[in-house]
Amino acid sequence: MKIAIVGATGFIGQYIFNEAVSRDHRVTALVRDPSKIIAAEKAEAKKLDVQNSVELTRALTAQDAAIISLHYEDQDMAGIVKAIKASHIKHVLFIGGAGSLKNANGVELLDTPKFPEQWKATAYAAKNLLTLLEDEKELSWTYASPSAFIEPGERTGKFRLGRDQLLFNAKGESKISTQDFAIAVMDELEKPIHTQQRFTVGY
Repeated sequence: MKIAIVGATGFIGQYIFNEAVSRDHRVTALVRDPSKIIAAEKAEAKKLDVQNSVELTRALTAQDAAIISLHYEDQDMAGIVKAIKASHIKHVLFIGGAGSLKNANGVELLDTPKFPEQWKATAYAAKNLLTLLEDEKELSWTYASPSAFIEPGERTGKFRLGRDQLLFNAKGESKISTQDFAIAVMDELEKPIHTQQRFTVGY
């Protein structure tokens, strides 16, 4: 599969890029600084200004699928979605946040008292993207939310999938490693089961 990854050097994007390359896909990293991408046999890096609609559309044309992993509060997401649609790409998977997932009381995480103030702008931007996508009928999309805490750790391949509720482990923790999240993202891209839906990943 020919896959474009926008934001392939980011905190989560770099792990998704590595996972995609390890599965022998033909991967194009679309990034601001291509020098940060380590060369691989079936991978290449191209410079992209994601806010340049013409450039984004051209970069995604002829790709089979794309993964978008960005800081959405800095972007015109309506414009980006329009540019993606113009490329006629078959499927796009957006990496979202956990802030709009609901706890056991049905309250979104970003509306709970302990949600860090410094993360709210990012969380609301990611939530707004999900709302935008939910009204999108033409684009084939999926939105992936990690658990409340995501950080580098083990690549276990053992995790659970959910929809709009936070997932908790036996210790009451909502967490996932970046490596296992990348596995779940690539599993979904290869065999989509959440088309035009959000899903989440946790232990």
